[in-house]
Amino acid sequence: MKTHQLYQGRVPLLISVPHAGTFVPADIKRRMTEAALKLPDTDWHQEKIYYDMHEELGASLLTATHSRYVVDLNRAPDDTELYPGKLKTGLVPLDTFEGDKLYQDGEEPDPIEKANRVTAYWHPYHDALQGELARMRREFGIALLYDGHSIASTVPRLFDGVLPDLNLGTVNGESCAAALEQCFYAALENKGFSTVLNERFIGGYITRNYGKPAQNIHALQMELTWKNYMQQEVWPYHYAPEKAEKLAAVLKDALAALIDFATEEFSRNVQPLARG
Repeated sequence: MKTHQLYQGRVPLLISVPHAGTFVPADIKRRMTEAALKLPDTDWHQEKIYYDMHEELGASLLTATHSRYVVDLNRAPDDTELYPGKLKTGLVPLDTFEGDKLYQDGEEPDPIEKANRVTAYWHPYHDALQGELARMRREFGIALLYDGHSIASTVPRLFDGVLPDLNLGTVNGESCAAALEQCFYAALENKGFSTVLNERFIGGYITRNYGKPAQNIHALQMELTWKNYMQQEVWPYHYAPEKAEKLAAVLKDALAALIDFATEEFSRNVQPLARG
């Protein structure tokens, strides 16, 4: 089975969806607990949120097929901590966000298996991501990376209280030019959803690693809360089309504004890189 799907667009925006995959290989699945088999930490239905949108915008879309329980594509390959001092969810997770064990006793992956998963599943996704950003930078002189995520609005083990609806992160301004950050954030405000910038989620490995404003590669991470596009935030995680349509319309308009502003203001004086 393929590890990812890439749809190539016609504008310099790549929408990355690394945590919506639900496939678990049989040799891993048979060792997992009942709690883990429900895949509770999946970024449920993100591919639905962004699929029609990417076609209408002309953006590229990269989606993962495999569950984050196989390997977490938004963690560094050496498993460096993203938020020092906070509870860690690792490169190859061993428990759920709620603290339930992923594996039956004695069935946890050993270091060799973990390394093999990185080779088999992590690297192909990142090769595709890096290649698409390079193509955009080469053809347009600029590349925009939007890393799409979602989560339950309350996860007491990971954070206090209730999350806002839209959680935008740019690594405190390091992964994206300030003008682009503000353009996108302004397009989200006052649209019926609570919105914050660089609060609980400032951006994971993908945003931090690929966002290079000095090279005109700008990365933003969005963490949506499930309540705005799902019927309930519990298993079986049913999609709510009417809710999702309202949310998607706001996101699409904001991304369209970002594309327009970026291509007008940031590509104007940047020559596309030569091929070869």
